[in-house]
Amino acid sequence: MRRVYLATTLIFWLLVSAFWAGSLWLPSAEESVAVAAEKVITQSELVRHALPDNCWMAIRGKVYDVSAYLPEHPSRPDLVLPWCGKEATEAYDTKTKGRPHSAYADELLATYRIGSLATDKQ
Repeated sequence: MRRVYLATTLIFWLLVSAFWAGSLWLPSAEESVAVAAEKVITQSELVRHALPDNCWMAIRGKVYDVSAYLPEHPSRPDLVLPWCGKEATEAYDTKTKGRPHSAYADELLATYRIGSLATDKQ
């Protein structure tokens, strides 16, 4: 009886370990849903969001709603406002003065992502 107990316990833990190891290679359900549900935003839709209280911009093919962040931006918001409703990759990558944004700014920007910019082929 003791051998049966030890064998079933060992098999149980091996199965638990196998399921855990398998979960490391599979994408999480949240990642799968996020990729599948990402909104594709057209250029004409992007242009309609060019106001300070409704500011969307496209950077590197992704669209961000930065309306809530504008008052917190380290520089004056009027430096960012001309890029609302537009493709702003070059402005973001150079800060319009040849200096790139920090890695922290990239992480912060990701929290405002709302979709992808539609390409001409779509």
